[in-house]
Amino acid sequence: MWRKIEPDERHELTIQGYRVVAYVFGDGPETVLCLNGGPGLPCDYLREAHSCLIDSGFRVVAFDQLGTGASERPEDKGLWTIERYVEETEAVRQTLGLGRVHLLGHSWGGWLAIDYTLTFPDAVKSLILADTVADMPHFASELERLRAALGSETVAMMQAHEAAGSYDHPEYLAAITLLNYRHVCRLSEWPAPVNQSLQDWNMEPYMAMQGPNEFLYIGNMKDWNRIPDLPKIKAPVLIVVGEHDELTPACALRMKNALPDGARINVVRNASHMPFYENPEGYYPPLLSFLEDVKG
Repeated sequence: MWRKIEPDERHELTIQGYRVVAYVFGDGPETVLCLNGGPGLPCDYLREAHSCLIDSGFRVVAFDQLGTGASERPEDKGLWTIERYVEETEAVRQTLGLGRVHLLGHSWGGWLAIDYTLTFPDAVKSLILADTVADMPHFASELERLRAALGSETVAMMQAHEAAGSYDHPEYLAAITLLNYRHVCRLSEWPAPVNQSLQDWNMEPYMAMQGPNEFLYIGNMKDWNRIPDLPKIKAPVLIVVGEHDELTPACALRMKNALPDGARINVVRNASHMPFYENPEGYYPPLLSFLEDVKG
């Protein structure tokens, strides 16, 4: 379970001409490489939740993706593409000499992990897809279902603000806040690492790739769909999804049905998009069991 752990190593890497900062915990023979969500979030929330895997003998590596955290924050909007982040991830792996990794992608990091695995299959020993999707149009339909639970008048209000672009209106933000507490993190007080990442959110890549909030996808990823390509993934796969996740169990099932036989799925009860904080007892044992089975 998570606790604050200082990294054993902090690396400032030069990748594609920009500074990218990576963090290494432990020195085990098996490496878990974490790709956090966002886009635009520092890796704090995912790094703090998984550095504890050193207790089970794993080396854990995370990095602040370009534009986030301690990494450089260029203003070129053309940089915010999944293709560039795939190349960045490979550069981190190679520069740090990580070898084949257990790749753990959470939320947007799961989209990145899927594209990375399809691009560099020999680099991935196993794949953990946590609270993520592989079909954005299907995901958009699931978001509409979650929004509809707020009631028709609230949905109409949200749509009016979205049409006007008034995403910062108090009544619109109130609806998003309610959805966040239902489907992003159901704890009454959000953990410090989550707040730390959120307080340092770079909205430029987020707006470019995703949209103004977690429940409206209008960025350059809105038509992304890798379901037809998932049968090409040969690495063992664990899918994790919170029972109340914004990236819903239906999205997780869609991935499992498209992957080769043998993909595992863990539906974490009483959790939404942050199961490692909301229900650690439901999250860590299946993760460790999977990693023990696929290492070596």
